[in-house]
Parts: sequence; structure tokens; C-alpha cells
Amino acid sequence: MAKVSIITASYNYENYIVETIQSVLNQTFKDWELIVVDDGSSDNSVNVIKDFCLKDERIKFFQHENGVNKGLCETIKLGISKATTDWIVFLESDDTITPDYLEKKFNIIEKFPEVDFIYNDVNMFGDKTLIDEYNIGYFDIVRPILNNLSYPTEMLDLFQKLKNNNLISTFSVVMIKKSLFENIDFNSPIKPYLDWYLWLQIISKTNCKFYYLPDKLTNWRMHKASYISAKLKHKEKFLFDIKKNELLYLRFSKLHLFLFNFIRILRKASIKIHLKKGEIFIFGHMFRFLPMK
Repeated sequence: MAKVSIITASYNYENYIVETIQSVLNQTFKDWELIVVDDGSSDNSVNVIKDFCLKDERIKFFQHENGVNKGLCETIKLGISKATTDWIVFLESDDTITPDYLEKKFNIIEKFPEVDFIYNDVNMFGDKTLIDEYNIGYFDIVRPILNNLSYPTEMLDLFQKLKNNNLISTFSVVMIKKSLFENIDFNSPIKPYLDWYLWLQIISKTNCKFYYLPDKLTNWRMHKASYISAKLKHKEKFLFDIKKNELLYLRFSKLHLFLFNFIRILRKASIKIHLKKGEIFIFGHMFRFLPMK
């Protein structure tokens, strides 16, 4: 029986999925199952995945009913529901992992059996503009934080850092116990921030321990159609329309509910509003609205 379930959500990445699956086949640790869930792809990626399934029984293919598109949230939920092991690895269908990815993480588990959540550093490749932007605006901030913590670390120690910056760069760096997803809400009100939404809940609801590997075990592909590009674009989205003498109100009811649910743990440091500049900072990310005059 496999010891780890690798979940790949696939959507129209015919040009990348071969490299992704091949990187799993290249693992030095062999006790895995790869669960690929297609989210209504319109290209030839489904046939590509099915060909791999015929060649290796450890690769399993699933779709939503009638092959419809349901989005990343429902696709990941379906993948987790099909996992047959206690450990889950997320691998996006445009990324790859190094051959020793699983081996190094299971070495951590053997050394620290109390660990529930392991994540690692990344090697970015692809669009140079996106790489430069993410290096300056993200990794220059989070790497010093991660490298200065002692591991394993308690969830609250990590949360003190995570509340302002998501220290877990992408789904493709995470290896996590399946049990941590029990009673977790997947319906993120801010879709590009699904991962952060999940990690914050897990940190607040479970007594889990984290371990960070500074090794660059994930090859993170940066391109215009990627999940991370949606995050970067979302920062500049105009969410609000505030006029003189009006109460400041978050018009997106789901976002308002999201903030309300986390108000107990977020504190003031996570939500900052500058009325004159027309800026609001949520989890350290800036959104714009029409400023008050």
C-alpha cells in the first residue's frame, strides 16, 4: 500500500503535465500514488494523463461528474477524498519536484514523528519578470523569517509570522497529514488565496507542528496563466467604492464574512485601512478603493 498520495489538479496544461507526472515517476521513494483530478480541461491533457495511467497503476485519474469545470477548490477536495494514505502532497500540474522530494520529507518524518506539515523552498523558472517580482516582493521577506525559526515549530509560532505573509509559497511545496483537513472550509471567499485560507484554518483549529526544509525541492513554473499570476493580479483589483460621509463597508459579503470568522485571531496587524490613499491591507496584501475626499 502506498505511503503518500500526491494530488495534482489539472486544467488545460497539456504542455506541462507530462513533465509534472514524469517528476513523480522519477522519485527515489517509490511508495506513492498519484491522483490526477481534471477540472474540465478542453485541451488534450486528459488523453495524456490516461496514457500514463495505462503505463503505471500507481497513477489514478478522476474527473468531476460529466467532466465539468468546478474550479480549484472542488478539484482539490475531490483529490483529497480519493487519497488512500495518511499523507498528502500537493503538486500543481505546471510544476515539478526533484527526484529526492519524497525521500527527504519521509526522512524528516522518521526523525520527527510528531510533525504534521512539511514544506520546502522552491526553484523558480519561466517568466523572468514574474520571477524578479516574486523574489523582491516575497522571498526577500519570507526566507529570512523561515531560516531563523527552529523546527519543528508549534502552530502559534508560525502564525505570528503567517498572519502578515503567507510563508508557504505554493501548494507544490506542501506535504501534510490528510487528517488536518477534517472540518476545514474549502470555500475561500478570495479564490486566488485558497491555499492561505486553508493554512490559516489548520493553524487555528489544529494542534499541528510544522517543519520547513530550505532545500529547493520544488520547481515552480512562473508564467502568465499560472495560479500565482492570478494572485499578483488580484492585489490591484478595485474592490470598494467609498464616498464621502459613507461608512466604510466591505461590499463583498463573502470577504466580510471571511474576515469576521477570523477576527478572533487576525487582530489589528492583519487589517489596515488608509482612507486618504484609498488602500486596504489584508494579510499584508494591498487592495485599492476609491479614496475619501
